[in-house]
Amino acid sequence: MSSSIDTGAAPAPASDAHATPATIGDVQRLASDIHRSVAAVIEGKDDVIRTAVVVLLAEGHLLIEDVPGVGKTMLAKALARSIDSPMRRIQFTPDLLPSDVTGVSVFNQDTRTFEFRPGAIFANVVVGDEINRASPKTQSALLECMEEGQVTVDGTTYQLQKPFLVMATQNPIEMEGTYPLPEAQRDRFMARISMGYPPAGAEVEMLDVHGGGSPLDRMRPVTDGATVARMADRVAQVHASPALRQYIVDIAAATRGSSALRLGASPRASLQLLRAARAYAALDGRDHVIPEDVQALIGPVLAHRVILSSDNQHLHRGAGAVLGEIVRRVPVPAASR
Repeated sequence: MSSSIDTGAAPAPASDAHATPATIGDVQRLASDIHRSVAAVIEGKDDVIRTAVVVLLAEGHLLIEDVPGVGKTMLAKALARSIDSPMRRIQFTPDLLPSDVTGVSVFNQDTRTFEFRPGAIFANVVVGDEINRASPKTQSALLECMEEGQVTVDGTTYQLQKPFLVMATQNPIEMEGTYPLPEAQRDRFMARISMGYPPAGAEVEMLDVHGGGSPLDRMRPVTDGATVARMADRVAQVHASPALRQYIVDIAAATRGSSALRLGASPRASLQLLRAARAYAALDGRDHVIPEDVQALIGPVLAHRVILSSDNQHLHRGAGAVLGEIVRRVPVPAASR
């Protein structure tokens, strides 16, 4: 049984079925507007912002991992506020319940029936703060939402509005009071990025900009949910040649056969890599994917999905370095159009 519900928030404007089809130029301009808006809040992190915009336009989900205080939540909020659509924030804590995320059926004494009360997941943009402080059971409440864009409670399925983007932050697993994300949960995130510390000049500018108040309060939306959904539809049409698709499959297969990895990339990872590469190409103004697009996204899209072998863990090798070596051994297609 499927149902749509009123979440109590203003719905995103419906797309006009007769609207002029979006062009690659439209996508590029929208991405530039969002990037510029977020960059006014997050200084010195253009690569990180670009990856976040790629995930948004590729209809994926974003995991932001780093130590506390480097702007993870600020990035997520800034991207969300750039879009004039319903946004919800979930603070993940050890006592958070799955029903707090998805919603719960409550018995109405007047009507003598059960009524569904939607949880915080019912929004176009969901900011999950410190996701790995919640229990694995609560983390798993996101699996169906992120993969299928729907929530099932008490046998009834409720559809989520598009666009639907989950941006979750997490602290490194060595930090106090954290739970590791299950492999299935990590695989739902299209990309994982790390903020890192800002350059000295950007940090000085941050003290000036943020010292008198939060720049988030001065942010204004630069687009809306309907426009993002329309641009995402155009991104999905970016051409990827058979040779380029084979290249992605060859990379995934190479990770599965590598002795340096205990767990390689899943078929879902291959699909996510293709979708992200299409968005990456569109941001560069191209209507086709080239191998360099794929290579640029190997770290963000694959590193959090693979598990290093015991030997490599003992050597403290990073997944990014291992993946880089694997990709260098995979033949690059001569033609990509």
